[in-house]
Amino acid sequence: MPGPIELLTANLLTPIVLAFALGMLATVLRSDLRIPDALYESLSIYLLLAIGLKGGIALAKADPAQLVLPAIATLGLGIATPVWSFAILRRLGRLRQIDAAAIAAHYGSVSAVTFVASLTFLDRVGVPYEGFVTALVALLEVPGIVVALLLAHSRHGAHWSEALRELLTGRSVVLLVGGLTIGLLSGPDRFKPVEPLFVGLFQGALVLFLLELGLVAARRFRDVRAAGPFLVGFAIVMPILHGVLGAALGTAAGLSLGGATVLGVLAASASYIAAPAAVRIALPEASPSLYLTAVLAVTFPFNLAIGIPLIHQVARVLQGG
Repeated sequence: MPGPIELLTANLLTPIVLAFALGMLATVLRSDLRIPDALYESLSIYLLLAIGLKGGIALAKADPAQLVLPAIATLGLGIATPVWSFAILRRLGRLRQIDAAAIAAHYGSVSAVTFVASLTFLDRVGVPYEGFVTALVALLEVPGIVVALLLAHSRHGAHWSEALRELLTGRSVVLLVGGLTIGLLSGPDRFKPVEPLFVGLFQGALVLFLLELGLVAARRFRDVRAAGPFLVGFAIVMPILHGVLGAALGTAAGLSLGGATVLGVLAASASYIAAPAAVRIALPEASPSLYLTAVLAVTFPFNLAIGIPLIHQVARVLQGG
């Protein structure tokens, strides 16, 4: 088993992490590097659909009984994490109700890119994981956002139905759930003709996507000071706590070391696709400089560089490794 330093090095030297770092460096150096909007949109559609398809294929081959306990653990995380995140932000951070709910929505949901980065890390260190973990992404995408919006909607009921529709019909949910369904119905044999596109090219597309996210995250650095030390601390501490809890629940649910690591990473991640879209509709008075800065400028880089190997180490300890 590789030690903590080897795990950290294995994660930091992956092409996707280095591409993210290149994007941040380009922004800091004020380079004119830009990813065209059309390419970014195309990459996000491709990645989400590919994740769903591969998860559907894995579901087609999986024993449904193996999925029950992990699914229950995942749904429990999706309901509980936004509740205590909201309470901490309100009582300790003394944020407005609407801002606390907006941030809680992001930390109750999931980052598909962080999920893929965790799979890349596990592949690199040679740790297997259950194929159905992609289904857990789809399960965790929506509940946390819905719960957080409920916490804020006592005076924003007029926006509720529109926000829920936006959430359930948004591209991330449609592509993930749709991809899962297509993969499940088509099965491994019928998937083979398109496998080179959705499996063979996946890592290359992810490198380009992370390059753009590095550019975006670095632009948010200027807002970190305005967000304040509490929110910066929250954006680091909560992913660690959620990650430990996710790894513990994954272990208790019978997942392997790799599967428990993935569930921990899912719990530690924060949404920057589905949650911002829903919050923009449901909570228009919430401050984007708070929730986007916390997610993109702090949590996402932290998880990408340190959080994933840290959670894997925790999962390994929990499983007696």
